[in-house]
Amino acid sequence: MEKRDGIKIVTIGGGSSYTPELIEGFIKRIKELPVKEIWLVDIEEGKEKLEIVGNLAKRMVEKAGIDCKVYLTLDRREAIKDADFVTTQFRVGLLDARIKDERIPFENGLLGQETNGAGGMFKAFRTIPVILDIVKDIKELAPNAWLINFTNPAGIVTEAVLNYGNFEKVVGLCNIPVHTQMDCASLYEKDISEFKFQFAGLNHFVWYKVWDKKGNELTADLWDKRQDKENLGVKNIVSINYDYDQIKNLGMLPCDYHRYYYLQDEMLAEGLKSYKERGTRGEIVKRVEAELFELYKDVNLKEKPKQLEQRGGAYYSDAACELISAIYNDKGIIMAVNTRNKGAIADLPYNSAVEISSYITASGPKPITFGKFPNAGQRGYIQLMKAMEELTVEAAVTGNYYTALQAFTTNPLVPGTTIGRKVLNELLDAHEKYLPQFKDYYENREKYQNGGK
Repeated sequence: MEKRDGIKIVTIGGGSSYTPELIEGFIKRIKELPVKEIWLVDIEEGKEKLEIVGNLAKRMVEKAGIDCKVYLTLDRREAIKDADFVTTQFRVGLLDARIKDERIPFENGLLGQETNGAGGMFKAFRTIPVILDIVKDIKELAPNAWLINFTNPAGIVTEAVLNYGNFEKVVGLCNIPVHTQMDCASLYEKDISEFKFQFAGLNHFVWYKVWDKKGNELTADLWDKRQDKENLGVKNIVSINYDYDQIKNLGMLPCDYHRYYYLQDEMLAEGLKSYKERGTRGEIVKRVEAELFELYKDVNLKEKPKQLEQRGGAYYSDAACELISAIYNDKGIIMAVNTRNKGAIADLPYNSAVEISSYITASGPKPITFGKFPNAGQRGYIQLMKAMEELTVEAAVTGNYYTALQAFTTNPLVPGTTIGRKVLNELLDAHEKYLPQFKDYYENREKYQNGGK
């Protein structure tokens, strides 16, 4: 990208509890990333949080003594105009919508999870129309800007932007590869820079290999080191041990989210137990967020509080700052990002969004060729998951009930059409306010709920 003396960055969902980490990331990179304007954008329902976190952001910038101004606004178009980078971290329907995404599947004996299964698809249904509207604004008001998305489900959202928004300057980001690399470094008691990682797959469905700086593969050894270790991985996924031999024979290591697929019975049982005892994860997060925002209100607080690292999405924002700096400075560093496949993973369509190790340059990510998966089980699973993602995006854009039903029945975490249809209907009813594209369902609800008769 063309360098400018001062960079304008816009964050949509600026009232998020993660925003202080984003501000911290820009502050510590100010010498290589001359950010002059940070615009934090939110909606009317998020105005109070925007003001709280925005004032903390201003205090952080003031304490750092840098030449940067923080703006708070509910006017998205005003903010986007002439931006260099637009980051997205919003949640349509706020945490109350997440709670429904989790509660309704659990009440039907299915996994209730924010980005996987039925709940994850509904998060996509609500998010994709909004992200496509944001893309329209960027095309009109800031055509040279990069869109850095870490709104979940990040891979599905990136797929929608690429193939329905027809916008190439988008990069999706996830904190799972970041945590994975940090865990590896801690197990070997070395710096992350001492290792080379190769990630390949889909968002929240990515496998990886690892080598040392001399080129010696450590994948199998790392798997041995990970056994029975506590405090590894993200904090929002219970750490049930994988089957040692099954993973050993894959030739690649799974991410934390693979537990929902390789250990379906165990993870469902644990999820149902936690739901009955403590409520949904969304309800837990709501309590954690309330505590964080009480901290943020303290006018003496001028830095990111340590408590923020207890959120499951910790390190998203810092990774986003590094990605932005890598594009701006044409660093050519390797990061695992969600981008267009372009043949890098031979088992998936050329135009698909994939999560893959890529060189990050001024012209965006350059996926590192991976080839075919070594195991037919991986190949079959990832092709099924990609089909589910494609159907989910199509349903989100068109509002077609039967496409949504096909997406549900393709998802491995929805065991069949009968229960799939029941949960689909209940989630549609619960989220009517945020799903205008499903107008035909709402106007003919009885027909759809009676099997089209």
